[in-house]
Amino acid sequence: MRPSAEPPTAPDPYDLAVIGAGCAGLSGAVTASELGLSVALLDASPQIGGQFFRHPAPATGATRPEALHHDWSLFTGLRRRLEASAVDRLGGHHVWSVVRDGDTWAVHAVTGADGGEERAVRVRARAVLLATGAYERQLPFPGWTVPGVVGAGGAQAMLKSGLVLPGKRVVVAGSGPLLLAVASSLAAAGARVPAVIEASGYLGYARHPYALAANPHKLTEAAVHGGALLRHRVRLRTRSAVTEVHGTDRVEAVTVSRLDRDWRPVPGSGRRIECDALAVGHGLAPQIDLATTLGCATRTTPDRTTALVLDASQETSVRDLWAAGEPGGVGGARLADVEGELAGLAIAARLCGHTARGGRVRELERRRDRMRAFADAMAAAHAPGTGWPQWLADDTEVCRCEEVTAQSVRAAVTDLGARDARTVKLFTRAGMGWCQGRMCGAAVACLAARHGSEEPLAEPAPERRPFAVPVPLSALGSLDDPAPAPQAVTTD
Repeated sequence: MRPSAEPPTAPDPYDLAVIGAGCAGLSGAVTASELGLSVALLDASPQIGGQFFRHPAPATGATRPEALHHDWSLFTGLRRRLEASAVDRLGGHHVWSVVRDGDTWAVHAVTGADGGEERAVRVRARAVLLATGAYERQLPFPGWTVPGVVGAGGAQAMLKSGLVLPGKRVVVAGSGPLLLAVASSLAAAGARVPAVIEASGYLGYARHPYALAANPHKLTEAAVHGGALLRHRVRLRTRSAVTEVHGTDRVEAVTVSRLDRDWRPVPGSGRRIECDALAVGHGLAPQIDLATTLGCATRTTPDRTTALVLDASQETSVRDLWAAGEPGGVGGARLADVEGELAGLAIAARLCGHTARGGRVRELERRRDRMRAFADAMAAAHAPGTGWPQWLADDTEVCRCEEVTAQSVRAAVTDLGARDARTVKLFTRAGMGWCQGRMCGAAVACLAARHGSEEPLAEPAPERRPFAVPVPLSALGSLDDPAPAPQAVTTD
């Protein structure tokens, strides 16, 4: 990897631009670089590792960051390969657009840890690998805007990067295997976790015996988390959900209700649990904004999010645009690592004529298919039920940014004839705020499309729009200026 002390003369174009420095991006970047390609690795964070391997900055003085992770050796191996490579790592680069520019791609980004320096950067490359990860899916309920309510992944990020707990007594709720990891991490760090509230159950995994048998490490992970919950006396409640948060200036308690098979609250089943924080999330949704803007084909996942359609080499339906990791469907760090390597090998074969190592490729494809089967089983087991909108009171805010209530969304559907999220947005401004619908998009789409239907509905693909992240006008105004050579930075 090229250090900042020796600024590179940036190739024009690079052979490959990788967007995202998590497992998939690191694996793809170092694989391609080791095969002789010039590679630029862009990420919004100044650190590598993505969300999964988020870790404290050196200034915190943390001596054992690996204590908050499993599979830490996977990350350290990728980091060593990155340090030994010629990859140009461009941290603090918020990529807002990828466009075709003749025979190459132009990757547009804004620099700065928070996108605040307002310096526009353009990186040209012959191929692009999207390793943009995922974000949490949130389903609203009364009180979810009270201070002290955080995303389950957000609580884990606070702990991993800042060694900070969201509270002293934290209820963990939602759906998906992330809840077990979050609860065990919080408990190990000293938080009191009264309960893990899982809206689904775990019996759905039994419908996929082959996927379970082919991925024994997943059973081991579950056993580790389960053992941690037992040691810390954390109660696990399945087929239940937090249906109300109590408190004004801070979370004081939550109401937990039993759910029927469609996630409708069972009348009279509510029980109050005292706490000062709630970590909640209902799975992850692939981050595919850059790809859908380019017209890439998508598919509906078993938990009804939207992911990219990829071929055997991880290429999207748009030539010379590859994807690895969560954009193709949420599956975890090991799957992302395998897919990143497959993409790196395929890109090197395409651009530089490297003969793909048949044995290695076949091995990687078998591992990918095995882990992807488990990911699909996991998604199906934790797919949201059709009855969750019954959690909502009329005054529950569905879109937090624009303060749009459930009543306003329902009125747009019943009184104004809206039948999709885009029309609801035009009537109510739901999804027009800072997060651009990432927090409320799933809920708004479900409320809009469910009119008169009890069938499970897929969430719509992200809208095709030119900006994947907020962009200052100064950056847009400098698009025609010669782009400065990007400055590589040292790894941490």
